[in-house]
Amino acid sequence: MNQHSDLMIPDTGQKRLVIIGGGFAGIELTQKLKSADLQVVMLDKHNFHTFQPLLYQVATGGLEPSSIAYPLRKALRNVPNAIFRMAEVLEIYPQENILETNIGRLSYDYLVIATGSKTNFFNFTREVSAQMMQLKSVNQALDLRSYILQNFEKALLTKDETEKESLLNIAIVGGGPTGVELAGALGEMKNHILPKDYPELDFRRMQVHLFEASGELLSAMSDDSSEKALKYVKQFGVNVWLNTLVTGYEDNVVKLNNGKNIRTQTVIWTAGVMGASINGLNPESKGPANRMLVDAYNKVKGHENIFALGDIACMVSEEWPKGHPMVAPVAIQQADLLGENLKKKMKNAEMKPFKYFDKGSMATVGRNKAVVDFPGGKVKMGGFIAWLAWMFVHVMTLIGFRNKLIVMVGWLYNYFNYDHTLRLIIRPYPTKEVGSDATL
Repeated sequence: MNQHSDLMIPDTGQKRLVIIGGGFAGIELTQKLKSADLQVVMLDKHNFHTFQPLLYQVATGGLEPSSIAYPLRKALRNVPNAIFRMAEVLEIYPQENILETNIGRLSYDYLVIATGSKTNFFNFTREVSAQMMQLKSVNQALDLRSYILQNFEKALLTKDETEKESLLNIAIVGGGPTGVELAGALGEMKNHILPKDYPELDFRRMQVHLFEASGELLSAMSDDSSEKALKYVKQFGVNVWLNTLVTGYEDNVVKLNNGKNIRTQTVIWTAGVMGASINGLNPESKGPANRMLVDAYNKVKGHENIFALGDIACMVSEEWPKGHPMVAPVAIQQADLLGENLKKKMKNAEMKPFKYFDKGSMATVGRNKAVVDFPGGKVKMGGFIAWLAWMFVHVMTLIGFRNKLIVMVGWLYNYFNYDHTLRLIIRPYPTKEVGSDATL
């Protein structure tokens, strides 16, 4: 059944590997297979790769979107056997080895799902979650930037003090790396930037709240790093609420499990993620947090020629009973090994099981403040040296020399001038569609 002509992909006579997703895993796997006797087809609904760890800096005006995005066609330019199509996969038909996309059908011999993750609102209804901002894409980062700045503009024009308070206040739900980094950036803006931009507003009245349901920030890191992060974020004037669950959001009021209410028109949800799965796979392949259960070779449970990588993959073991952490190093290492294993599989050679090498973890809280846990957890670092290490690692992980250079220069400028130059409302955000992922 030759359905792939809908996507105008030539038949080279080679077996076809289709990769869904142009994230860290998708790009790494494609590079690994550039000498393989395979036709590699990458599908993604965007034509660019997004460096998600720095989305919060786009949202707070510290970086331009293009500095953390990289064209996928350019990333695949040196892979002669690779083809890219901008398409959204709607359904998988594993019995027929066919994908249904928004631009047509495509057949495959091997399929790799590397779709990453999406926001998990847990038990909140769609009506409530639609009022909250997200931070998983460039579009959402730009929406958040515009929304916050528009609220400050509105605050200038209102005489109602209660309304002004709700426009200035910002609530962040979730004390993981994204929540902590975003809170620190907003606290820094409140202290050094916003009073200069809006001298008519009293930013001493602006409150940045960070809510965390557990008893510590950065719970995936060491206790020492969690304590340092808590101290650092408080130094930026952020109100940290530990052991506090957000139970609702209605009429611009955040409701908490301790009975208290916080008035704000800006709620940013960073409290959880889940796998961005695709319909059609065997029900037994579904694991916790909507991730796909895979074996030690990243093969999806119940499917012989379908693999999953990165955030969407849940490889359960004694060491990792809930699967590996949903971070870029896992995705890159899995993709690197799968590339080797696919070459071995085609030669009927024995494949190698995946073993994650933990390179440690890190998070920044703002200027001169970050925490780092080295592998093994025995060596930890905080403060200015950790902040420099965080910047170095993130710059080196960016794709493309131009992006590395622009980010580095931008950070140097911001450091010496206490200024974020990209406080631009280029496309006014439609408040009635809060939380949407409008196209650029």
